[in-house]
Amino acid sequence: MRALIVDDEEPARVKVRRLLEAAPDIEIVGEARTGRDAVAAIRRSMPDIVFLDIQMPGLDGFGVLDAISDHESPYVVFITADDQHAIRAFEVGAVDYLLKPFSPSRFEQVLDRARARLTLVAAAPGIKTAARDPLVRILVIENGRALFVPVDRIDRIEADRNYVTLHAQGTEHRIRATLATIATRLDPAKFIQINRSTIVRLDAVREMTEWSHGDYRVTMHDGTELTWSRRFRGAVERDFGVRG
Repeated sequence: MRALIVDDEEPARVKVRRLLEAAPDIEIVGEARTGRDAVAAIRRSMPDIVFLDIQMPGLDGFGVLDAISDHESPYVVFITADDQHAIRAFEVGAVDYLLKPFSPSRFEQVLDRARARLTLVAAAPGIKTAARDPLVRILVIENGRALFVPVDRIDRIEADRNYVTLHAQGTEHRIRATLATIATRLDPAKFIQINRSTIVRLDAVREMTEWSHGDYRVTMHDGTELTWSRRFRGAVERDFGVRG
């Protein structure tokens, strides 16, 4: 696995390089200190994975991704000391996120996911690129603590102005994001939006019954009752070719 390190701070690059050198299957193909150098290095060396700092003078990490085309896009891991960029990082297609300071075990988790993903892409080159795959986890920052919530554990997602609440098997997590943004990154075979403010995971639904005026009553496995509006039901039926 060919890796590129991008960070304007030398100690940060040294740490990442040391951790990568400990992995026998990693080849470090270069380092860059600025966003513009990073773009040139990506095009020159075509790395499989890039450890990309977000906050850099001039062209930042988001600018680097904007500057490269889809076919050039590698597996991107954003690295930053500021958790406010977490949601945007996933919005622009980063597949993982390291919050400084990170431990060697956390770094190894990122490498393991990259190995698995890149092995899958190599075995099936016709599938979508990693940057376009649906989310498999969502980063949550709560009370100074960061954790990744697997999307397969999320039963429903509810909007609250500029926030959404993730209901995950009895726990709740509130993050700053819009429902529309989250919806674009979820697997449509597993999640559907049932009204203006709610997305549900299909496997978390116990039953759906006719209610009134074309709406349906949705009962979740945890007993929560929701409304599947006629407007959103119609969109799903068109997508799946179903007529009621």
